[in-house]
Amino acid sequence: MGQRLSIIWSFSRLLFAAAVLCLVGAPLISTNSANSAIDLQGRPLDPFRAARGKVVVLIFLRTDCPISNRYAPVLQHISAQYRGAASFFLVYPSKRETADLIRKHDQQFGFGARFTALRDPQHILVKQSQAQITPETAVFDANQQLVYHGRIDNLYEDFSHSRGTATTHELADAIEAATAGKSAAAKSTPAVGCYISDLE
Repeated sequence: MGQRLSIIWSFSRLLFAAAVLCLVGAPLISTNSANSAIDLQGRPLDPFRAARGKVVVLIFLRTDCPISNRYAPVLQHISAQYRGAASFFLVYPSKRETADLIRKHDQQFGFGARFTALRDPQHILVKQSQAQITPETAVFDANQQLVYHGRIDNLYEDFSHSRGTATTHELADAIEAATAGKSAAAKSTPAVGCYISDLE
């Protein structure tokens, strides 16, 4: 009897250890997370869990917005500059933009492996980021606090007028501040582009 109990106890300990290992090694994806959008494979993905404590940068885009597309080289440069300190996510809020359309868009504009593309048809991340425009960005610090939302820079004065070159760089400044544990100089700036509300 004692030997049988010992075997059962040992087996129970092994099952418990296996369960713990499964939890530790589980991917940072949660179907119950309030922050979950959807990756291009149709799986829920929480960018804050996936970032593993890094600064999180959300970039709201539309495949059909010309200003979003013009910013592709700028976004590639910024992501390369801060890739060790921040995690970058492209967020597509349109319900009509399919995963295949987004993949083609990302390939066409060279976003590649530096960005994780997400669909946000329920506007979960839109609301959390207070985003209204594409392109618009949101920067969250390592504590998942929104420290900046707004334009990438001041290249565009309005939808049809742009400067020769940007003279302020709000997104880069906000990432720099967040990675240093400081407050961003600007908490919010107006973005220029295509309204997310038009997607409703």
